[in-house]
Amino acid sequence: MLRIVGKVMLVGFAGVILAPLLIVVITTLKTNPEFYANPLSWPDQFSLDNVRSLFAKQMMWRYFWNSTLITFVTVAAELLLASSMAYAIMRYGKSKVGKLLFALFAIGLMIPSQVNMIPIYALLREWSLTNSHFGLIMVSLTILLPLSVFILSGFVNTLPKELMEAGEIDGASELRLFTQIVVPLCAPYLATTAAFLFVIVWNDLLFPMLLLVEKDKLTLPLALLQFKGEYVTHYPLLMTGVVVAALPMIVIFVFLQRYFIAGALAGSLKG
Repeated sequence: MLRIVGKVMLVGFAGVILAPLLIVVITTLKTNPEFYANPLSWPDQFSLDNVRSLFAKQMMWRYFWNSTLITFVTVAAELLLASSMAYAIMRYGKSKVGKLLFALFAIGLMIPSQVNMIPIYALLREWSLTNSHFGLIMVSLTILLPLSVFILSGFVNTLPKELMEAGEIDGASELRLFTQIVVPLCAPYLATTAAFLFVIVWNDLLFPMLLLVEKDKLTLPLALLQFKGEYVTHYPLLMTGVVVAALPMIVIFVFLQRYFIAGALAGSLKG
């Protein structure tokens, strides 16, 4: 009986999740008059005109490239910095320096990024980095660093300490220990963190809205706001943009699914 109830609850939960997604996909196949006539109905004729219009009449390729550039550069730099800091915390975790470093990053998690919006904007304006992708990358990198270090520190601490000791006996430097032992063993954990960061940076709207002004520098989520008019919104075109923006995240998760699951379960069988 409990198994049947559990299955019914799972089916109901899946329906709650899938129903809005189905409505979004169906809306992309409608014309604007069809949508306003009956938002929840099937389209009279399936058409990809919204997709063609999105890339032919809008700067969608430019927005897509901007988001791709910012996301991949931010995630790559974030993984490099966070993994090296997590390694340092693991190596010197029992010392006062290691505990202080970890405490500082933990405190950084407690401060909402919205609190720092005005100081961040003032600082970037002083450095002439507003309305630039480099400035946005620096902000995203800094804001996400405490979270990334916190996640990777937990993963790195699960590595056998005997491997580090054996490497030290063989005369390996700290750089060699990090690049040839820690990084390969942490591949699933790095992939998990990368997928997590990718979703955050790709969907970020707050700081691009704060920093980016010129139309050709907008990111994809920020560009989707252009389809929202003052009096009338072209919802089929907007939903098409949402689907296009979601596709990279789906692809990333499909390719990193094996590592994502391995990283999510890391430590659950420990001991």
